[in-house]
Parts: sequence; C-alpha cells; structure tokens
Amino acid sequence: MRNPTLSLLLLVSVLPSYSGLALPEAQSGNSPPNVAITSRPDGGTFTAAYPSHLELPDPSRIDLSAEVLRDKIRGGLLGQMLGNLNGIPHEMRYIDEPGNVTEYTPALPQGARTDDDTDLEWVYIYVMQNENEIYLSPKRLTQLWQERINKGIWCSNRFARHLMNLGLEPPLTSRFALNPWADFNISGQFLCETFGLLAPAMPRTASRIGLNYTRVAIDLEPAQTTQLFCTMIATAFLTDDIEKIIDAGVAALDPKSVIREIVADVRAWHEEYPDDWHETRRLVKEKYSRHGGAMRDRNGYELNTASTIAALLYGQGDFSRTLMTAFNFGWDADNTAATAGTIVGVIKGYRWMLSQGWQIVDRYRNTKRENMPDDETITSFADRVIDLAEQVIVEQGGERLIIDGRPVYRIRCEQPANVERLPDLKKQMADMRSEMGPEIAQGVAHGKSKQVLARSAYLAICLDMAPGLRAKYPARWDKALDALSGSWRVMQNVFYGPDIPALLELRAKATAVGLRKPLEKRPVW
Repeated sequence: MRNPTLSLLLLVSVLPSYSGLALPEAQSGNSPPNVAITSRPDGGTFTAAYPSHLELPDPSRIDLSAEVLRDKIRGGLLGQMLGNLNGIPHEMRYIDEPGNVTEYTPALPQGARTDDDTDLEWVYIYVMQNENEIYLSPKRLTQLWQERINKGIWCSNRFARHLMNLGLEPPLTSRFALNPWADFNISGQFLCETFGLLAPAMPRTASRIGLNYTRVAIDLEPAQTTQLFCTMIATAFLTDDIEKIIDAGVAALDPKSVIREIVADVRAWHEEYPDDWHETRRLVKEKYSRHGGAMRDRNGYELNTASTIAALLYGQGDFSRTLMTAFNFGWDADNTAATAGTIVGVIKGYRWMLSQGWQIVDRYRNTKRENMPDDETITSFADRVIDLAEQVIVEQGGERLIIDGRPVYRIRCEQPANVERLPDLKKQMADMRSEMGPEIAQGVAHGKSKQVLARSAYLAICLDMAPGLRAKYPARWDKALDALSGSWRVMQNVFYGPDIPALLELRAKATAVGLRKPLEKRPVW
C-alpha cells in the first residue's frame, strides 16, 4: 500500500459564488488566479498558492487530479458501506430514547456485503458501466428489478417492485397516488449516495442522475432529499466545511420544501446546544415524531433527514464521531450513518481511512442480488463508480488532461439548485386520470390478459375511477378484480402492509369496490 500520509493535490481555479463556497484566497484581490487544495494527514485540507502558469481560462471550471478523484470516490463509497453495515445493529433500536454508544471503531473484518443501502445502487452502477449509459431507461430499470432485485427489499421499494408485476414502469411505480409509501419513504436518501459520487462539483447533474434512480419508488418530499444529499456529496469534493456543504444542499431544495425547515431547526438547535446532542435529539423527536413512533415515523424522511444533518454537525468532520452520532440518534440508523459516512468519506479520502488501522477486508459479498457477480470487492465496486464519474465529467463539458505529466480532470462546476420541484398532488392526480383514463376504461371493458385486467383494476381504484367503472361494467369489473386478486404479492402489500396512513386509505377504497382481503398473510420473497 502507498504511504497514506502522502499529500494529495487538487488544483482549483477561482470558483464562482457557490452558496458561500468560494475559497477565501480566490476572493482576495491579491491572491493568485489558482489555488491548490492539499490533503493533510488528518484528512482535512489546507490551501496554498499554485503556480500562475496553470491559470485556467474559465473560472467556472476546476482541475481535479485523477489521484484525488479516485481517493475521494473510494473514500465516499467505503464511508457509505461502513455507515450502513456498522449501523445495522442500531437500526430501529432507538425510537423513544436515543442510543448510548460511547465508543466506536469503524471496521469491516469480514468485508462488506450486499444490503439495500448499497446493493440497489450496485445493480445500477454495474449495468450503467457495462452498457455505457448514465441514465437507464424506465424499461431497462424494470427489467433489472425483475431480473435482479426480488428479495431483501422493503417498504416503498417492495411496493414498487410488485407494481411492476402489473406492467407498471418507473416513474409510475413511484407516484404517490399508486404507491402509498412514496410520500415519506427514505429511499430518496439511502439510494442516492453513489450517484452523488458520480458528479464531483456538479450538484445539479448529481441530483438528476440520482432522481433517475430514486424515482423508481419515491415522490414528493423524498425526491427533495435525493437532491439535498446528492448535492452535499458532490460539494464535499470541493470543501471540508460541513456548514458550506449543508448550505449547498439547502440550495438544491424546492423553496416550499419542508426539509428546509427541518435542516434549519437542526442547525439552530446545534448552535444552541453545541455540546449536547441529546437535547437536539429530544427536540427533533418532539417536533417531527408525529405517529407515535410507528412505521410512518421510523421510515420517514423527517426524523432521518434531521438525524443525518445532526450527525454531520455534531461529528465536526470526525468520521467515527459522525457515525456514532448517527447510530445514537436512532430510527433508521444505518441509513443516516451511510449518508453521513459518504460525505465525510469523500472529505477524508480512502488513503486517510486506510491509514487509521481499521480492519477493512476488501470484499463485497453478494448475498441478495440475482444475476450479479459473486466476486465483487469494495475496490472493484469503487472502480466502476470512478469509470462512470469520468464519463459524467466529459459528458458535462469537462475533459481529461495531462498537466505536468499527471492526469487531471477539468470539471465544469455547477451552482447548486433545485432540479425537480414539488408536484401539485391534485394536478398530478388529474393529469394521470386524463392521460390514463381511456386506457384504464378500455382495459376493464375489453382487456384480455390477466395483467391488463389487474393493472386496470388497480389503477381505477387508486385514481378514484373504480365506482364509475363498476357501475358501468359490473361483470367485467368482477373479472378485473379476480385478475387483481391473482397478483398475490400486490394483494399482500395492500392488505398486510403496515398501517401507514395512505395504505389504510387505499385498503378502504379497494374494499369499497369489492376487492377482498386475502385469507392469510404470506411472505412475498
């Protein structure tokens, strides 16, 4: 292994205003046109002047050495895996009260393994690389889920997967009108981190890529969390200042997003109680736990987004402290630790992490994903991300250069901004009825295949068309319900899923038009 204390060089041109992210040296009239950000042995950074002959013609671009790019991507992915797998023992254990973890040393003594906090992204990354395609199509995404993602999935992802059995594709599988988990589920954040790594210093591109994949199963505010955290990860390539990273993330949110208030609350409580994370956790629970600690709370973006921001603030850039804080905040702790771990992992870098003496075995064991490699390693997974990151950099107007004999990526920087607004739910429902209504009616009245009949019945129930179609085509409606009853995984999800608000409403609507609850609960994978 190379000497982990060797300095890593990041050449940065004079940055534009970036939510307060512009380097102090670049703002000074006496400073040189370029600065270097060099990593310290402790994983932090310091700035120094760089020779003026490397002045870049466009101040909206940065030069990032290939060495540093690899180091930060590998660090981010390892941080994600450590947060995820080291966080599993704390997942859903601390609900009413926080945890009491007082010591923590990151480790993967058996290597990493597939878990839904990383392995859905692994499936995507693997195929994106093999097919040389950053944005996989809805049809291709559906094929991948049907071929490779059938077990070890929960909540909104499981619901979305079984909607695919009816012939629905993303983003319909993520529409709140059709997927009752989609308005709050945390898939928007725990399935986005790797995509932030694909777009260093390009937060809007990171958000667009992330949304292409998280919008398989989530809608509304969870789609804002995708943009929040993809932006924060993309920004961590530029600065180790946690406050500035959070500033950039907030700039990526819809102005009407409630996540702005969540982040502002946590920052204010941290400022008031800088040495007492327990008090901040109490205030988070008091304000944002609204369902008695039930699944809607535990699996919701409110508590888990707050926990991730708090972990970063109280962690103060210390990797172990950040993850330990995430564990102690509780709720879906492996999710929050994975996201926070990705951000701090990018800041610290892989070399620094390996220099800490942590027991890390380079293995990524496949325990869940069909038709995927059985010999993946953490390094090979990271190399796939690095390969795709180069593709994203070039596609977004950057280039790969040789400067002073060293490979460098010239990246076209982006300002953080919201790329997908919150939808108007009433308009979304009306548009779906307008666009799909004739096909739904045709399917009920004349559909021949069981899939068409089942899909038509399900869509009619969700879009409040069922009472009219039942009255107009009573015999055909009964036939459509028989077909839907035969889609037993969908039926299990609807009638035996947790009592979250939107699922209770869907059950009531389905029962009112004649759909009967299955006689017994069955495992769906």
